[in-house]
Amino acid sequence: MILEAILMLAPLAVSLIYKESFVHILAFLVPIVALTGIGFLLQIPKPNRNHLYQKEGFALTAMVWIVMTLFGALPFVINGDIPNYIDACFEIMSGFTTTGASIITDLTVISRSTLFWRSFSHWIGGMGILVFVLIFIPESNDGSAMHLLRAESPGPQVGKIVSKMKVTTRILYLIYLGMTVLEVVILMLDKPIPGYENDQFFFSLLTTFGCAGTGGFGFISGSMQMLHPFSQYVISIFLILFGCNFSLYYLLLIGKIKDVFRSEEFRSYFLIVAGAVVFVFLSLVCRFEAFPQTYTLEESFRHALFQVSSLMTTTGFTTTDYDLWPMLAKTVLILVMFIGAMAGSTAGGMKVSRIVIAVKGMYINVRKLINPRYVPKTKFEGKTLEQKTINDVFAFIALYGFIFLGVLFLLSFDPVNGQTVSVVSDAGSHTVKHGFFSNFSAVLACLSNIGPAFEAVGPYSCYVGYSAFSKIILSLTMLLGRLEILPVLILFNKRTWKKV
Repeated sequence: MILEAILMLAPLAVSLIYKESFVHILAFLVPIVALTGIGFLLQIPKPNRNHLYQKEGFALTAMVWIVMTLFGALPFVINGDIPNYIDACFEIMSGFTTTGASIITDLTVISRSTLFWRSFSHWIGGMGILVFVLIFIPESNDGSAMHLLRAESPGPQVGKIVSKMKVTTRILYLIYLGMTVLEVVILMLDKPIPGYENDQFFFSLLTTFGCAGTGGFGFISGSMQMLHPFSQYVISIFLILFGCNFSLYYLLLIGKIKDVFRSEEFRSYFLIVAGAVVFVFLSLVCRFEAFPQTYTLEESFRHALFQVSSLMTTTGFTTTDYDLWPMLAKTVLILVMFIGAMAGSTAGGMKVSRIVIAVKGMYINVRKLINPRYVPKTKFEGKTLEQKTINDVFAFIALYGFIFLGVLFLLSFDPVNGQTVSVVSDAGSHTVKHGFFSNFSAVLACLSNIGPAFEAVGPYSCYVGYSAFSKIILSLTMLLGRLEILPVLILFNKRTWKKV
């Protein structure tokens, strides 16, 4: 809580720099004072023991994210940018979980401090809130820190880069910070957006926060549509880079370049990205199906690269209304939304490593059915693939599927179903009906932490039409997706709170 108070000083500074009203300044001062006061009071009671078991580490991680959300939503309510508290919680949960799903219909009336806090929450949540905390707190010898890292870091297998956990977290954040600064500098080399000449640094910063955390909050109408091609290509490249496992960047820094290219997940990741870009590009160029947009050859490639990199890394930035694209292109985008990027990155989704392990696991099981004496020698990342790892991956995919269907069922009760939504995009004005595919893609977008989806919740729409109940359900779905299910399930399991 004290850390969140410190982080809120950044949007407070933005509010002062842009000379916003006293209410906007107060919107951050009040939560800062409350968080600091409660944070210090909570340090007075001393626990009987200082170490954490895995169950407690997982539950604590989920609880921290919920508390961060409940207080992080207060500035939106106090300054009036999002007066409804449930809407404000949805927005900031979407920010911290790097989802990018929004309920804001008009970004032009939102204050600069709110725009900054929304995008900054992507950067905070991208690498992980508790990963950042681990930099400063004393390292224990009982493995407590490892439980927190495992609960917050995406992927089937989480480990330390070096022997010391504190050094590992510092390395991760230094790489994260370095890549953030590099992207801001490169984006500043482009021409300013017409009409926003004085905001180039501010917009470059917000764009980079979204790329680094692979979140997709827009700050001007049309997301990244108004940016010049140079910036769009830069964003595409950095999205792919932020979708890589950060451990690989450490290997690059210490000169183990060959080890990077030996990574099976790394090769699979780039192969999937390249294949998806090719299929989407061909769909746009060959026009297997009629669609309203007209692109040049270069525009077709740029939009294909941008949307594949944005949706596969679960960022959600857009340069065009992909909801109007041919079915082949949309199908490819849905597939990469399910897959996600690499484990150990800031992206969501199932992760490439799980997909690779699941495919190999199915092959092993089929071989065992054919020949019960078959002894598997399948390897992943140079190590023999153990049956426990395969079972864990299958269990995660099963949980993912059950939660997906459960949330989809709950959304079917929403009164918004069947209503018509008007959409204004780069292809003109059109209407879409809020139906099954809208709910299906909304659940996928929240569970995989993507943000924009299709139809009524497409790239030029938002989630404002859903009821308060649905927004709460979708907010929890975002948290389930970001923490990869188990920490949230453990937190709400009654056995977690029983004394042993």
